[in-house]
Amino acid sequence: MRSFIRLTDFKKSELLKIFGIADSINRYDGFLKGKTVVMFFPASSIRTRVSFEKGINLLGGHSILFDPATLDKKEDIKDVCGYLQNWADAVIVRQKDIRILDKMAEVMSIPVINAMTDDNHPCEMMSDLYTLSNIRSDYLKDEYLFVGADGNIGRAWREASEAFGFSLAQSCPTEYKLSGVVFNDNLKDAIVGKDTICTDSIPSDMTEDFKDYQITFDLMRLANDGAILNPCPPFYRGEEVSQDVIDSEFFVGYEFKKNLLKVQQAILIFCMLDPGVMQY
Repeated sequence: MRSFIRLTDFKKSELLKIFGIADSINRYDGFLKGKTVVMFFPASSIRTRVSFEKGINLLGGHSILFDPATLDKKEDIKDVCGYLQNWADAVIVRQKDIRILDKMAEVMSIPVINAMTDDNHPCEMMSDLYTLSNIRSDYLKDEYLFVGADGNIGRAWREASEAFGFSLAQSCPTEYKLSGVVFNDNLKDAIVGKDTICTDSIPSDMTEDFKDYQITFDLMRLANDGAILNPCPPFYRGEEVSQDVIDSEFFVGYEFKKNLLKVQQAILIFCMLDPGVMQY
């Protein structure tokens, strides 16, 4: 068993095995029968929690939900985990501090799966890239542009580019740039030659700073032929994306996230299978 906290903890070939499992997810019917997955999610989580909870149920497992605040207690996390692993077969955690997940993985013999931190969002990245692999034959040769501030989604795209080896650039005001990523503060120039444009929502205190970084229909026309817009939900029309571009053929649509269900199932299976006997 292994934990899933950062994409860069794995070889590209291992991450592609997860895609292979997702391709043949029906082979794993009943995989979680008799098993319990404990989930830590805040009330605000919708997409990731629903898809994980349904995915566990479809695989025959049982899920128990807690608020992440239950981990913020005087009791040492090592002691919490020592008891928890007596009854849980895996743990899924949405927690701001990735160090909490690292500590949990260090002291537990069951998988710890990262459902989002302030540093990254590996399951979301896996789902997006899996979906892209099904609609674009050269998805890892495409040019990616992230438009947004340094935050967990931008860092997640950077982590994904490092793990999978694709080209990533960023466009935003200079003070919000990511380290280690090709950067251009001129959005009109940055979008030229790009195939996949990704965005993140803009915090209210940055709205004025990002007023010139809204993705519009006319801007998307400057990208490569066949370019797509993949905004990270929740997105806000009239802020990081315009109304007209969301209603256009550039927006990949709500069904783009459909694969979150089986990709997260595949991640669970990957983490719980013995690597020596893995079949996909």
